[in-house]
Amino acid sequence: MRIVVQRSKQAKVTVEGQVTGHIEAGLVLLVGITHTDREEDIAYGVEKVANLRIFEDEQGKMNRSVLDVGGEILSVSQFTLYGDTRKGRRPSFIEAARPEYAKPLYERFNEKLRSAGLRVETGVFGAMMEVSLVNDGPVTLIVESRSSTE
Repeated sequence: MRIVVQRSKQAKVTVEGQVTGHIEAGLVLLVGITHTDREEDIAYGVEKVANLRIFEDEQGKMNRSVLDVGGEILSVSQFTLYGDTRKGRRPSFIEAARPEYAKPLYERFNEKLRSAGLRVETGVFGAMMEVSLVNDGPVTLIVESRSSTE
C-alpha cells in the first residue's frame, strides 16, 4: 500500500462535474493498492495516517496528528502510484492491484479511518477525477506499508 499524504487547508474531488467529496483543513490521501496488500497493510496505513504528527503545535513544531487537530480526510484511489517508469516511456502498471481486488481494500481503509474517529470524504473508485486542494506548507509525505518495502 502506498499513500501520498498532503496536508491541506481545503480540498475537493469532482467527478463528471459533481463534487463527490469536500473537506476543510486536514489531509488529502492519494491511495494506491498493490496485489500483495493484505488486511495488515490496511491497518498499518490507517494507524500511520491517523497518528502522523504533521500539524503544528503552539510552538510551531510538527507535533499534532490529524486526530489531534480535528482535521478531515479526503481519500482518493490512485492506481497510478504503482506506475513503474524505469523502463521505456510508457509506465507499467503491473504492480497495481486489479480493481476487483483493490476496491474492497480501499473501501476497508476508508471505513477503518472513520472508525478511528475521522471524517472521511472520497472520490469515486476507478473514475476520472479532478482533485483540487490548497496545500498547507506544503507538507507532502509518502507512507508505504511494510509489505511494500520488503
